[in-house]
Amino acid sequence: MKAAPEAQKRLLQLAELDSVLDRLAHRRRTLPELAEIDEAAARQARLTTQVITAETEASDLARDQAKAERDVDAVRSRAERDQQRLDSGQVGSPKELAGLQSEIASLRRRQSDLEEVVLEIMERREGSDAKAATLGAERDEAAAVRAAAEERRDAAFAEIDKDHAENAGKRAGVAGEIPADLLALYEKLRGQYGVGAAMLHGGRCQGCKVSLSIADLNRIRSAAADEVVRCEECRRILVRTAESGL
Repeated sequence: MKAAPEAQKRLLQLAELDSVLDRLAHRRRTLPELAEIDEAAARQARLTTQVITAETEASDLARDQAKAERDVDAVRSRAERDQQRLDSGQVGSPKELAGLQSEIASLRRRQSDLEEVVLEIMERREGSDAKAATLGAERDEAAAVRAAAEERRDAAFAEIDKDHAENAGKRAGVAGEIPADLLALYEKLRGQYGVGAAMLHGGRCQGCKVSLSIADLNRIRSAAADEVVRCEECRRILVRTAESGL
């Protein structure tokens, strides 16, 4: 392939711009805020699940407490009715009187047991409510951390995208000055090796950093100025300049 020396030198400008664009893309992919956002989002999701679990537990305990309190009220009411009946003197039979007194005593014990159950449930409910509140605060904190990181990410994205657009515009201008066949070869090699063209500087390929043999240097030295030469080691296009050492 042949191309004017100036067109070949344009490849170095193109390669430098591609390097800048690659660095910008890498920076965009590896912003520390991205990992921070993922971590905060995962923590927020985990805490949200824990909050739901704690709130569900508290809700279930509230229902259990209400039922236990109704049971206490029912036993208390029955004991009070029996006590009123006992106090009214309406019970004349000693046997019936003894049975009523025994039932009242049993109801009082039952009431006491149920009140203990209510107190236990209340304590457990208070613990669940406190746990839900603590987890909720931690979830909100994670959400705030995530929002702050997203704000920083968006600001960084805006800066990177601005630089990318500016350099992409420059690249388009440079690429438009390179012959189509030379540009196609460059793009093909860039896709294969990451860098499509490199300067020959002091007898060394700046793409693979390998010093060329005397035979290769003689081959390149004897090639016409418009001949497109390649590095025998990395196969990139070698661009000759005054610093090539030829």
